Amino acid sequence: MFVLVGYASEHGSTREIAERAAGRLGARGHRVDLHAMSQIGNLRVYDAAVLGSAIHDGSWLPEATAFMENAAGALAGRPVWLFSVGMAAALPRPMQAMARKYEPREIGGYREALTPVRHGLFSGVIQPGHLDRGGRLRFRALGCRYGDYRDWTTVDTWANGIADRLADREAAAPRQR
Repeated sequence: MFVLVGYASEHGSTREIAERAAGRLGARGHRVDLHAMSQIGNLRVYDAAVLGSAIHDGSWLPEATAFMENAAGALAGRPVWLFSVGMAAALPRPMQAMARKYEPREIGGYREALTPVRHGLFSGVIQPGHLDRGGRLRFRALGCRYGDYRDWTTVDTWANGIADRLADREAAAPRQR
């Protein structure tokens, strides 16, 4: 299958997660195009899409929401996976369980327009330079910790699951004709 992996990333963490997912899909035999959402062209050439954004202030980045608004029609009927990258793992332990269940506001609307197969929520990288002064103060007041919280095993497992679903779909396609 020909799979689009699109991302919106401000500091690079989401891009690197998208690259990792694209690599896993490619290693499992799928043809993959990896692009920033702001650089994606003709969507009709893809059989499936994996689309993700960093979460800032509880929402996907503006370029991701703009892309999704414009792309929903072209992606309808294709298998689509969504992922969001936030800072759940940077929170104090009592808050992590709640944050790991968080879904950005836009995802509900995307569910209606695209019926995504699944939404994955990953933790990213958070450094002091990613926040303004007020953000750094709030971050520390909440007891959060800076660092790289990406769990590559979880990303690989998620991407391998996508590869498996696409392979199953491809194997079933000739029988449907």
